[in-house]
Amino acid sequence: QVQLVESRGGSVQAGGSLRLACVVSGYTYSSYCMGWFRQAPDKEREGVAVIDSDGIRSYADSVKGRFTIFQDNLKNTLYLQMNSLKPEDTAMYYCAADRFRCPPGPAAYWGRGTQVTVSS
Repeated sequence: QVQLVESRGGSVQAGGSLRLACVVSGYTYSSYCMGWFRQAPDKEREGVAVIDSDGIRSYADSVKGRFTIFQDNLKNTLYLQMNSLKPEDTAMYYCAADRFRCPPGPAAYWGRGTQVTVSS
């Protein structure tokens, strides 16, 4: 059974940093496209960062230069390092894994989400 479990998010002040982790199990981790998404209240879900099976990364314009997606294949864990956080980064963050599409599509495997709150 495929499972994605995000680490606990948190609350920080603007300018602070957080690192999210997503532990995956149930499949060959390195063969999937992995991504982080977020959804703020009353907004649609948006892609934040993606890393494909070749290790190529891409980011939303809103987080470029501040967020870094990386993975530890030995630990089957995907990370999102978030620096210089802004109040507009406040959202529920989800990790996703997709074997056939990159970035992950709606039919991907999804974690349950973790809340990140940035105060001004």
